[in-house]
Amino acid sequence: MGIKIIVDNKKARFDYEIIEKYEAGLVLTGSEVKSIRAGNVNLKDSYIAFRNGEAFLQNAHISEYQSSSYNNHEPERLRKLLLHKEELDKIMGRVQEKSLSCVPLKLYFKGGRIKVEIGLGRGKKMHDKRQSIKQKDAKRELAKTLKRSR
Repeated sequence: MGIKIIVDNKKARFDYEIIEKYEAGLVLTGSEVKSIRAGNVNLKDSYIAFRNGEAFLQNAHISEYQSSSYNNHEPERLRKLLLHKEELDKIMGRVQEKSLSCVPLKLYFKGGRIKVEIGLGRGKKMHDKRQSIKQKDAKRELAKTLKRSR
């Protein structure tokens, strides 16, 4: 029951301070699954939208499968997320009450199924982003000096 990461949404981790994480399934068509297996997916500007008590993945770009026939899927269609009712109610309540954002963090295979990790997060301010960049640069410099000393 290994986990194989397909795509990681680094921009979401840069733009948001992630507070909680959840795992959800996706409702996909056959050509979408084949395209995801080929690695033709992008979560960069995607987010989770709530409609009629259900959660949907919006603006996730899954490219059309090259070897598919004429009935291919739309690259940026709404994709329903599969969550337990209690989880869905909890997430929707937190998004509405505390003005948090719900964004997809990564897409991965788990036990032959495609799962999406969604995160509840608060948007970072510009100074927080600068701090993240400084920390990343400091780690990079430290790694370089350690490599040189060996």
